[in-house]
Amino acid sequence: MTETIRILIVDDHAVVREGLRTLITAKPGMKVVGEAVDGAEAVLKVISLKPDVILLDMVMPRKNGLETIKDIRQNDPDAQILVLTSFDDDERVFSAIKAGALGYLLKDSSPQQLLQAIHDVYQGQSSLHPTIALKVIRELNQSSNQPPTESPLTSREVEVLKLVAQGLINEEIAEELSISKWTVRTHVRNILGKLHLANRTQVALYALREGLADLDN
Repeated sequence: MTETIRILIVDDHAVVREGLRTLITAKPGMKVVGEAVDGAEAVLKVISLKPDVILLDMVMPRKNGLETIKDIRQNDPDAQILVLTSFDDDERVFSAIKAGALGYLLKDSSPQQLLQAIHDVYQGQSSLHPTIALKVIRELNQSSNQPPTESPLTSREVEVLKLVAQGLINEEIAEELSISKWTVRTHVRNILGKLHLANRTQVALYALREGLADLDN
């Protein structure tokens, strides 16, 4: 007997939830076991329903997608999370993947792409929208071949670097360190310049390589 994939839909737009529910319900072997309108409700639904796959938007009220991923993974490290969003900016993409999302699809994906992604994530395999996959490949291929500048990082810059490596965005780093987001932006720019890195993902990879962060952060 074929197993049924139990899915939780998390999105604050009713029309999106309805469309996803209709698509999934029509597919044999898949079942929508619940819906959540924001991240806070999603965390509770994951605990009570224990879905096989969580379809998750990144921009929601009360608790955003990144916070939701972290909270879900803290309660259930094996949770299979598939991000489905309209946003493909580097900061959200790599923060979500670092936080533990196994898949990242854009909402312009075809129904077949989405259904296949659900299957892939259910099987524990990564599933990335072609645009996102290209970003990841570029990051892996763009490691800096220049040595870091001799100018060392300040203690504050090291603090910021560690938080970037944990997947935090500038606003979250500012709140964590009680500084302005503009100050965070300046620190990040200085870190990139001193280490000859191109972007935040390379900062995270650098921190991992140097032992300043680990994958379990």
